[in-house]
Formats: sequence, C-alpha cells, structure tokens
Amino acid sequence: MTETTTRKRGGRAARKAIRAAATGNEAVRAGLPGGRYQPLKETDMAQVHSAALTVLARTGLADHTPELLDLVLPKGAELNDHGRLCFPRALMEDLLAAAAREFYVWARGDRMGKDDMHCTAQNVYFANSGTAVTTYEAETRTYRPSTLRDIYDFTRLVDRLDNIHMLGDTVLATDVTDDFAHDMNMVYAILAGSQKPACLTFRDRAHIPHAIRLFDLASGGEGRFLEKPSVVFGGCPVVSPLRFGRENLEIMIDTAKLGLTVDLAVPPQAGATAPATLAGTLVQTVAETLACVAIVNLIAPGCPVNFAAWPFITDLRTGSFTGGSGEQALISAAAVQMGNFYNLPTSVGCGMTDAKLPDAQYGLEKSLTFALAAHAGANRLCEFGGMLGSLMGCSFESMVIDDEAGGMLLRTLRGIEVSDETLAVDVIHDCAVDPGHFLGNPHTLGYMNTEFVYPNLMDRERTDTWENAGKTDLMTRARTKSDAILDSHFPNYFGAADAQARAEFPILLDAETMKTRAA
Repeated sequence: MTETTTRKRGGRAARKAIRAAATGNEAVRAGLPGGRYQPLKETDMAQVHSAALTVLARTGLADHTPELLDLVLPKGAELNDHGRLCFPRALMEDLLAAAAREFYVWARGDRMGKDDMHCTAQNVYFANSGTAVTTYEAETRTYRPSTLRDIYDFTRLVDRLDNIHMLGDTVLATDVTDDFAHDMNMVYAILAGSQKPACLTFRDRAHIPHAIRLFDLASGGEGRFLEKPSVVFGGCPVVSPLRFGRENLEIMIDTAKLGLTVDLAVPPQAGATAPATLAGTLVQTVAETLACVAIVNLIAPGCPVNFAAWPFITDLRTGSFTGGSGEQALISAAAVQMGNFYNLPTSVGCGMTDAKLPDAQYGLEKSLTFALAAHAGANRLCEFGGMLGSLMGCSFESMVIDDEAGGMLLRTLRGIEVSDETLAVDVIHDCAVDPGHFLGNPHTLGYMNTEFVYPNLMDRERTDTWENAGKTDLMTRARTKSDAILDSHFPNYFGAADAQARAEFPILLDAETMKTRAA
C-alpha cells in the first residue's frame, strides 16, 4: 500500500513538472496534412470539372478590360458572340497541367525558417483576413468602427499566438480615408506588429511598388523582399456572376507580372449571385476561380496562384449572407476538394460565424466550418481568427479563443500514429499487473506532451474548483489572456529601418504611442 502511494505521488509530481515546462503545443505543428474528409465522389468531381469548363468555354466572363484582352487573346482566350471572355476547354486543360503545384510564403527575421509556410495541395495553415469594419468591445458588449491602431493591436496579439500562422488585415482602418495613406499604414502596422507571413490586398495597383518598398525596409534592405517574399497579394478579381472587378483584376495582373504569389478570393453567394443548388454554386465558383488561374498562367506561365474558391451561402428568407451554416461548412469543404482535384494550393473562408459574441452559437458554427475545411485539406483556412457577426466585426478575445481551438483542431488532423511503441502492449501488461494504472509510468511521461494538446482557456477543472476560482466563463478567461499580451507586447519589427519608413511614407501611428496600450 505504501509502495503504491509513493508511486502515485512521484508520478503526479513528475507529470506536474513536465506540464509546467510545456507550451501546450508540442503535439501539433503548422502544415499538417488534411484531405481525409471528401464530400464529393470522384465521379462528382469529374462532373463539376466538366461543367465548369463548359461555363468557361461557352458563357465566359464579362466586364473585361482592354489590357486584359491584350494579354490573353493572343494566347488562346476568345470572345464569344456576347462579347464575353471565354477560355476553350483545351486551353484550360493545358494551363492546369502546367500550373504551379506549390509555393512558399516566408517568415521574416527571427521567425524565418520555423514559421515559413510551404503551400501545397493539402498542407493546412490557419490564416487571418477579413477586413471587418468594426471591433468588438467586450466591456460594453458593443461594436465600434475599427481603426488603424486596431490593425496593429490585432497583429501584435497574433504575434504571440502559436496556432494562427498567417497575418492579414483583419479589420479596416476606417479612420484613414485616403486610399494611399490607408494602404501604406495598413502595411506598416502589420509589418511592425509581427514577422509572420502575411496576406494583404490594396485599393489601387499603383500602391504595389510602394508597398514593396515597405516590405524591403522590413526585410533588411532593398531587394530582400523579392528574394524571399513574405507577403502574398489578395483580392476579389471576380464579381459574381461571371464578371470581372476592375481594381482587383488589375492587382492580379500586376502581381502575376512580378512573378509573385497571386492570392485571390471568389465568393459567389448561393441563391443570390449563384444558383440556389449547392452543386450549381460549386460549378460557378470553380469556373470563376479557374478563370483567374488561367489569366495568371497566360500572363506568367507557372506563376504561383492560389485556388481560392470561396462559395458563400445566402439565407434565402432574408437575403443575408450566413457564414456559419452547415451548408457553408459543406460547400467550403467541397470547394477545397475541387482544388485538390487539380492538385493546387487552396484557400477558403471559414470560421465566419454569424454569432455576435463568443457564445454557444459561435462555438458550434466555428467548430463546424473549421473542422470540415481543415479535414478536406484546405491549404489555408482564412478569416480564421477573431471574426464575428458574419465578417462585420473582429474581437481580441475571440482571436485567442480561435487560436486555442486551432491547436485542438491541428491535433485531429495529425491523427493516430500506430507502431509497436504506440500500441504499448508490454506497457499495458506491466501496468495492469502492478500498480493497476498508468500514471507516472515512463511511457506515459514520455508521451505526455507529444500526444496531447493542453488548452489554457478551456476549463477542464472539477466543478467545485471552478466555483472556488470565481466561476469564470470562457470569455472572461480569453479577455484576461488577450489583455496580458496587449498590455505587455509592443513590437516594432522595422527596427532601425523605422525612421526611414517614416521619412518615406505618411505613417500615422505615433512611435511613442505604439509602446503603450491604446486608451
């Protein structure tokens, strides 16, 4: 009896020591493969593919520009009798066969190497984006217009969150109305706040060279950005149904000419700007996305481009977009599966809950859309962190909750490794005979941190322990964690180049104010 008690105490002390030294993330990593969930059969994918090519060859896209026609008509694209830009089936098959199958988005500075993103058909990463127009204030439970300072604050928060792998402009700087000033300050705030890879968009193609100058300053000097690009350029070049949006089309063209990774999003809404049937919406989304893939490859063969089919769902009772429905989770996974059908890196919007604060609806909708997209093999799950209210708002507390959920989700992606060691037949025998449990066993201690993810926000304590500790809920704990980071972490990764950036660009964030928490 004494021997057993001693073992229990020794095992508990050892477990506590190991857990205290753990970060909670040893069991997972960025870039784990997905692809196990496949809502479409092989025959379904072949039919969707064929239908999409028919749409591209017969219907085509409207609102093209003379510049675009000059680039693609001499290389095999055509205008039909309706004056719409079409892509013949044989041309599409050739372009898809030669399209880039992988690319890297590099981290900067000290993060280079460990936080680089290797984008392939099924490596899964969690990426921020969204450009929400409001920020949620937990203290008053209200939304206010988002600001430039919010962009910096959300970025420096994510800089300390392990399971959000890519930065983005999660909110809009509504307090900066000039287009050039907005874009340069958005870029500055994100580059100052973290060295993780980023995905950004711009309001005008003319801003791209200026942004690259800022990228160079943040990357160590002139030309350094193009050596190892740490940013991909996004936007929505298609306005559904089957029309081009000029501003983002121009950005896509210029990005391809530079040979940089073209990141795009094609978001038709079922029943509103696409057919009401999920299959019909999928066909149109694939066709619109393939049109962008074709244009990029006609401009610069083999230029990396993301297959970013982002079909959205409409609540046809009201006509409003719904980001958290079961149909949204399903069709997003199907769109990812189509990208994998072409063996192209993919992105998809998910985590776009319709809930207005982190509540039960929030948890249900986020977990559903996150899990299906990740297990379908989305290369990048976008809109990942912090989004609320159907992409209209973003929350600091929600960001840290989503980060913790990301670790748990990555663990499901990793799956179960089966070997003689993990099957543990001899360990089962020894522990069953004596002492009758596995606590403190070397096998248990050896796998404690590599087999399990240990969340900090999710409550796993006994009910009486929870009551004695103040009966806190998830939102309260999330606010404590986000406040701890935002009250202490004030990076400026421009370093010595910050003065040069401020001399060349109309930077509105005051250098001294950036060192303290915004009022």
